[in-house]
Amino acid sequence: MTETSQYAATFSLVDADGDGRISASELAELIRRLGDECTEERAAEVVAAMDGDHDDLISLAEFADYMSRNQV
Repeated sequence: MTETSQYAATFSLVDADGDGRISASELAELIRRLGDECTEERAAEVVAAMDGDHDDLISLAEFADYMSRNQV
């Protein structure tokens, strides 16, 4: 399991409602606030790529696992 603490601050920025999960709508909203276009459908595709338990939400553990596997 990936160490989650190094990703917790970034995760918290995206988790706008603070429920411990990132939804497609939260992700789309962040991307739009950063100045990019993002549809709910595209955000849902990104969530699906990270969503290990298939609940349509990203947990901190899923986020950290994805980020550690996809470091540039």
